Amino acid sequence: MAMKFKRRLPIPQEIREEMPLPANLADKKRSFDEAVASVIKGEDPRLLLVMGPCSADREDSVLDYVVRLASLQEEVADKLLFIPRVYTNKPRTKGTGYKGLLHNPDPNGAPDLLEGVKAIRHMHLRVVEESGMFTADEMLYPENYQYLIDLLSYVAVGARSVENQQHRLVASGVCGAVGMKNPTGGSTAVMLNSIHAAQARQTFIFRNWEVETTGNPLAHALLRGYVGDDGVNYPNYHFEYLERLAETYDPAAYENPAVIIDCNHDNSGKRPGEQGRIAMEVLDSVRRSSDIARLFRGLMVESYLVGGSQDVGGGVYGQSITDACLGWDDTVRLVRSIAERL
Repeated sequence: MAMKFKRRLPIPQEIREEMPLPANLADKKRSFDEAVASVIKGEDPRLLLVMGPCSADREDSVLDYVVRLASLQEEVADKLLFIPRVYTNKPRTKGTGYKGLLHNPDPNGAPDLLEGVKAIRHMHLRVVEESGMFTADEMLYPENYQYLIDLLSYVAVGARSVENQQHRLVASGVCGAVGMKNPTGGSTAVMLNSIHAAQARQTFIFRNWEVETTGNPLAHALLRGYVGDDGVNYPNYHFEYLERLAETYDPAAYENPAVIIDCNHDNSGKRPGEQGRIAMEVLDSVRRSSDIARLFRGLMVESYLVGGSQDVGGGVYGQSITDACLGWDDTVRLVRSIAERL
């Protein structure tokens, strides 16, 4: 029943100084962020594609994946803007098990948060350097966002976090796109309230500071399906749901109303092979409804080098050790199909 303080960890500024972003890439990030903002605002007709493994578990295979992704980006750059999904901390429904690179830099080893904060910075930095694309991660722990503040171009607030006050307030101070997921129970009202809070000016305590924010106009909806009271997965990407969202997501009350559809998780029932079908259905809904088209800004896809998933320590290079993902060949086919439909 006690909490033990084991050791002092480096503050984010110390880690950023130890592994700095080169000046030429800092300039490139400003341009990349502006491009992402233009898509969210509807000024750029391209779609965002936030894509990568469920969890970024090892640096070598993640780098292999993003280098391939960068090559594929060149092929479809006129229609799609990729943001590599490099998720380094994982929520666990029951609070146990593998919690991501931050906790377990060695998936088979004991938790080591000192090495973890270094490992997540190193991985994101290497991805940026190798691919030229800036990254997406989940803001599972709001105070840890600062370790990656200069590398992230997209931040997701997860289904278990979106009702939390600190997540909402910190999101209001993030300089960039923040996707606010619907909660696990599926409430649209909770998600929209979270977007409202993230877009508002806020004052709160953060890392022993009293801070003020100006609000984040790029906070937007991220639909991932939900779990019903019966314990069954239910999707929220169908035409009727998006139509109702367009009715309630009022442009008079929110800046830059926008939605990204997560094609996996409860939307697919964690069946990664369904992500292509889901993407095509969403694009068809966009074509059929100008109201849905007004909101729609892109897709989130879970993919890796090898399809499916394995247990921690399974040893298959480039295969997820958390939720199952789409394999690389299927990913290429999906991206090309999306580009052709556009």
